[in-house]
Amino acid sequence: MEIHEATNPWGGRAYVSSTPSPHATPTPRKTPLSHRAFFQSSLFDVGILKDTLLPSLALHTGLATAAYAAGRLSNRLDTKDWLWPAGQVLNAWWSAVGRHVLVDGASLPGTLSALSRPERLILAGVSLWGGRLFYRVAKRAAKQGRVGRDHPQYEAVKKEQGFWNRAFFTMYLPEALFGTFITLPFTAPFRHQGNALSGYNPAGQALAVGVFCAGFVLQVLADWQLDEFKEKERREGEREIFLGDMLVHISFPLMLYSSDMLAWIELLGPVANYVFLRFFGGTKEAEKRQSKKYIIENVSKKVDFDRYRQEINAFWPDQKQISNKWSWIVVGSAVAGSVLEGILTRGF
Repeated sequence: MEIHEATNPWGGRAYVSSTPSPHATPTPRKTPLSHRAFFQSSLFDVGILKDTLLPSLALHTGLATAAYAAGRLSNRLDTKDWLWPAGQVLNAWWSAVGRHVLVDGASLPGTLSALSRPERLILAGVSLWGGRLFYRVAKRAAKQGRVGRDHPQYEAVKKEQGFWNRAFFTMYLPEALFGTFITLPFTAPFRHQGNALSGYNPAGQALAVGVFCAGFVLQVLADWQLDEFKEKERREGEREIFLGDMLVHISFPLMLYSSDMLAWIELLGPVANYVFLRFFGGTKEAEKRQSKKYIIENVSKKVDFDRYRQEINAFWPDQKQISNKWSWIVVGSAVAGSVLEGILTRGF
């Protein structure tokens, strides 16, 4: 089958084939990108700024402003937690579908049918990831059971003098900036028409689906572990959630690369996600929260926790996990998910 580049009036990638095919086949945005050109490409390319980064930044900043206003009026800092998954999913769907329907006047069925298989998988993956996290935030808020009460970990920080006067610049806006870069693998493919790396490989696509399934299942199992077990298992469950989140975000560039759709800038997505989880939110917040809790409630637990942090990495699993039955359940789920997706979408 011969693939030719075509002009896409909506932006992003366009595909035409000289021979019939039951599935849309992705091709490079323009031409395959050599390794030399890969490193010569600039983040400050005017096209990337105009069609991808600035629109995403505007969307995330606008949503962050609304979340901040709602949080300040209700004195609830957890509004930023609701926004984290919702904003990223909304950005992905706006980039792929919403702007074409609401701005360009295209029909919703036509816009959805124009998406290729890799694009549909990416949108489905982002929606599953965001839906799970949004559900966890909603469940946590409902469990508080008291109107007007914030998440306990935020109560202390809100007591600081002038907190809400600086909260937008210290919490909401930084998360909007991180969100702009984290969403690149599922916004830029629908917006930017620059060069892409050539690496089409159906096996790579299957691997990407498997990596996503492994990460998603790991998060779901960790959710259950956090709900059911005691403090030690809670620490391990939080680590597994962060690792699962990282695997999910790695799967998107992997799918793009194996579909001839990856531009180098999209690699910043999982990098930004790791930096945020490890050094700003995620593990950083979890460790700080637990440390303060143990100092107040039980000093001996604080000593045990410090020892645990020295022995166990807060993000990556250790060698002992090889013999853990749950590790193999996750691996099996990855294989099963990859095979099932192939059967359902490609018929093999």
